[in-house]
Amino acid sequence: MTPPKKKGDGPLTASFITGAIALVFLIIGYEVAVFVHKAAVTRLVANRDQPDTVFVYADGPSAPGVEDATLVAKKRADAPAGASPSPTASRSVRHNAAHSPEAVRVREKAAPRPVESFRFNPNTVSIEDLQRLGFSEKQAQSIDNYRQKGGRFRRKADFAKSYVVADSVYERLAPFIDIPRLDINKADSVALLDLPGIGPYFAGKVVQYRTKLGGYSTVEQLTEIYHFDSEKLDGMRDLIYCSKPAPFSIWTLPEADLAKHPHLSRAEAHSIVLYREHHTAAECTLEGLRQAGILSEEHYTGLSRCLLAAASSTND
Repeated sequence: MTPPKKKGDGPLTASFITGAIALVFLIIGYEVAVFVHKAAVTRLVANRDQPDTVFVYADGPSAPGVEDATLVAKKRADAPAGASPSPTASRSVRHNAAHSPEAVRVREKAAPRPVESFRFNPNTVSIEDLQRLGFSEKQAQSIDNYRQKGGRFRRKADFAKSYVVADSVYERLAPFIDIPRLDINKADSVALLDLPGIGPYFAGKVVQYRTKLGGYSTVEQLTEIYHFDSEKLDGMRDLIYCSKPAPFSIWTLPEADLAKHPHLSRAEAHSIVLYREHHTAAECTLEGLRQAGILSEEHYTGLSRCLLAAASSTND
């Protein structure tokens, strides 16, 4: 008689077999990981005096070649006492090692660029010269971006307002900032647009009136333009000047040409021709025309601002 089967007797189930196999692989994987770790640590300790290849870089635009570390050390030893590396030199120093295919990159701090101070126009100075003046490459690029977008530094104080210009930097550079004033006798209408309060309308009027006058003799003559008041002039007085124009030849020009001047009427031009025909050169003066009743007070004031040719040099 066959004895009865106890609980749990019988063939192993598939899930039990699968679990046993997984456990075996897990143990093997752990042992392999421990072995690899120990081998790596042993290798690092054994080679601690033989580091992997190291590259040392210094920023700069020149000397792109690679030099051996021994050669670089020799060059530094042969350099004169007190000499410092060129701030713009660029070099890569390679320390050879025959073990690792990888490289550990270390950035060598470049010698600081010497700060200079020299005369410059912030509207035209180059990025390189801005760095010579003490600005970083990023700061210099920021200033140039402002100019490229149409920004202008009209006055020294405008440069000080730039967020990349520290107060201490401005105090050092202020004596060297050179922003040329605009010559209203040579500037075209586009250049005049850079002046505060001058739009396309007034820029055109300034050029037109200059043609009628034959050139501005004083900047105050701008107020003779319609709606160009003294307040507008005061807002730009420190930004402009006028070069010497050709003298107005009031004592030699024909009547038709005299009448084209904004401070002479046709009747006044005719009277001037008659006056100079009957008076000596010494008597041909602006005051003489006024006393003769030829010029109105308004035109006398206007002509007194103009540069006039002397009668003595043109009239006998």
